Amino acid sequence: MNIISRIVDFYKIKPLKIDGISLALQRKQWLKEFFKSYLVLCLVYSGMYLLRYNFKAAQPLLKEYGFTTTDLGNIGVGFLITYGIGRVVLGYFIDGKNTKKVLSTLLLLSCLSSLCIGLFLATENHIIGLLILFWSINGLCQSPGGPCCNSTMNRWTPRRLRGRFIGWWNVSHNIGGALSGILALWGANYFFAGNVAGMFIFPVIIAAIIGIWGLFFGKDDPAELGWNKPEEIFNEPIAAKDIESLNMTKKQILIKYVVKNPAVWFLCLANLFVYMIRIGIDNWAPLYTFQAMNFTTAQAAWTLTFLEMGGFLGSMTWGYISDKLNGRRALVACFCSLAVILPLLAYHFSTIPTLIYAALFFEGFFIFGPVTLIGISIIGFAPKGATVVINAIPGTFGYIFGDSMAKILISRIADPTKDGLYAFGHHLHGWSASFTILYIAATLATFFLAIVALLEEKNIRRDKALTLQLQNHMNQK
Repeated sequence: MNIISRIVDFYKIKPLKIDGISLALQRKQWLKEFFKSYLVLCLVYSGMYLLRYNFKAAQPLLKEYGFTTTDLGNIGVGFLITYGIGRVVLGYFIDGKNTKKVLSTLLLLSCLSSLCIGLFLATENHIIGLLILFWSINGLCQSPGGPCCNSTMNRWTPRRLRGRFIGWWNVSHNIGGALSGILALWGANYFFAGNVAGMFIFPVIIAAIIGIWGLFFGKDDPAELGWNKPEEIFNEPIAAKDIESLNMTKKQILIKYVVKNPAVWFLCLANLFVYMIRIGIDNWAPLYTFQAMNFTTAQAAWTLTFLEMGGFLGSMTWGYISDKLNGRRALVACFCSLAVILPLLAYHFSTIPTLIYAALFFEGFFIFGPVTLIGISIIGFAPKGATVVINAIPGTFGYIFGDSMAKILISRIADPTKDGLYAFGHHLHGWSASFTILYIAATLATFFLAIVALLEEKNIRRDKALTLQLQNHMNQK
C-alpha cells in the first residue's frame, strides 16, 4: 500500500461488525463514548480560535512593524474570502470521511500556517504579500471546522438530543476567542521578549498538542464501535433522506438535497440577514456608543462583554429548547429573530449605559438563537453523508455577504464624512439611520425562517410516518 492509499485509508470511517451488543448496553454507554468525541470537537474548535483571534490581538504591534490599517484590512479580507469559499469546496470532499480526524488535521495545518507567519515576522523583511498569503491559507484550513464538528455530532446524536449538544459546543468558540489574546500576549512576553512573532508561534504549541491528541481519541461514528445508528439506540424515527440516499452517489446527493433543496437556500438568505444583525452590532457597538452616546473608552469596551455574555447564554439555551420541541429548530430561530427587535429598539433609543448594556445582553441572547439553530436546522434537510457541505453553505452566505454588508452599509451610513445611502426615496445618514438596516434584516430573517419552519414541520411528520410504516411492515412479517 503506497503512502497516498495509507492517507486515504486513515480518514475512512471504519465500521466494526460485532454482533450481540444490545441496544440497552449501547444506550448505557452512549454518553461516555460520545463525550470522548465531543471533547475533541470542543477543544479542537477552541484551538482554531486560538489561531484566529490572535491576529486581532496582534494588530497594535503589527502597526509598530510598519503595517498600515489598510494592510491589516487586506490581510483580514484574504482570510474572509478563503474561509467562505473553502467551507463549501472542501466540505464537498470531506463529506463521508472521518470528520473528527479531518478536523484535527485541519488544526495542525492551521498551526503550520501560523508558524510560518511567526517565523516570517521574526525576520527583518516584512512583506505584506507573504502575510496575506499565509493568513489566507490559515482561513482555508479553518473553513470546514464548524461543519466538520456538526458532521460528527450529527452521526452520534438522535434528533431529540442534537440541539443541546451542538448549542453547548458552539460556546467553544467563545472560550477560544476569549483566551486567544491573553495566551498569545503572555506567550510573546514570556518566551519571545514581547516580539509580535511570539503571538503567532506560542499558540501553535498549544494547538498542535490538541490536534495530535484529537487524531486518535474518540470515534467519529458509533458504527466504529460496532454499534447501531443513534436513532435506533434511542428508538427514534430514522430520517427518510438517510434511507433514500443509501444507493446514491455523492454528486446525486449534492444535487437533490442541496442544490435543488429550497429549504437550504431560504436558510442561506436567513443566515445572511442574521449575520447582518450580529456583525452590525458586534463590529460597531464600541464606536457607536463612543461617538453617538458619548461613552468613555472603557464604557464602550464593555459593550462587547455584555453582548458576548448574552450570546453565551443564548448558545446554551436555544438548542436545548428546540430539542424539547421535537427538533423544531427553524421555529425557535424564527421566534428569536423576531424577538431580537425589542432589545434592538432599546439599544437604539436608550441613553443610559445600564440600559444599553442590558439591551446588548438580550441582543446577544436572542441573535445567537438563529446563529446556532440555522446550522442545526439545515443538517436536518440532508442525509448524514452531506452534512459538511450543507452546513457550510449558509455560513458562506453569512460570512461573505452578511458580514460584508453589515460593515460596508453601516459604515457608509454612519460615517459623517460620507453622504450616506439613498434607498427607495429615503436618505439614510448618521448612526440613528443605520438601525434601519438592522430592523429590515431582522424582519427578513424572520420571514425566511418562518418558511423553513413550515418545511421542517413537513419533514418531521414525514419521518414519523415512514417509521410507523416500517414498524408495521416488520410486525406483518
